[in-house]
Amino acid sequence: MTDLENRLGHRFADPAFLTRALTHASASERKSNERLEFLGDRVLGLIVAEKLYAAYPDDPEGVLAVKLNALVRRETCAAAAEAAGIANHLILASSEAGSGGRQKAAILAGACEAVIAALYLDGGFAAARGFIERYWKDAFTTLGADLRDPKTALQEWAQARKGGSPPQYRLVKREGPDHAPRFEIEVSVSGEEPALGAGASKREAEQAAAKAMLKRLGLA
Repeated sequence: MTDLENRLGHRFADPAFLTRALTHASASERKSNERLEFLGDRVLGLIVAEKLYAAYPDDPEGVLAVKLNALVRRETCAAAAEAAGIANHLILASSEAGSGGRQKAAILAGACEAVIAALYLDGGFAAARGFIERYWKDAFTTLGADLRDPKTALQEWAQARKGGSPPQYRLVKREGPDHAPRFEIEVSVSGEEPALGAGASKREAEQAAAKAMLKRLGLA
């Protein structure tokens, strides 16, 4: 784990924390990283909230909450995991690895949160904060004015129109085995041609469909 520890910026006194953080439930449900993921999510939230509180002294609570959600959501955590090289060290069942598990956002995000918890338990807040400051640096600097996820942005646009109704999502297709499904979702907005999106979960497919619709409308 020396290479990964170098990328994480911490040498573990108890390497078992890191091994556990990298172990997906497909490989060992009893010793998986799910409990660490629970803790890491809270550690990440606290450290990010602390940094936002200091960096944006004039922002009201609502604006800070939107920025926090953008920085702790699955996609941001998955990007940090990729940048840190966590994917190459994941411990997965052969079936999960063979189906592209190292590229799945849900698995990468969960492992990232678990690694944060492992850093916290082994090295305290300083170790966890160092990792977050390194791999969230770009996310902090690119915080934009519109931090809403595509589904939220599309819903607000649709409902702002006169007599507008919320977007309707419909499952078009589900393919692949249970351990590696692929969903295709269609989103419809009154008066507009439907748009399609695909993903490894219904949530990802809905977000992709909403993003496609926003692009078509010239809103993204």
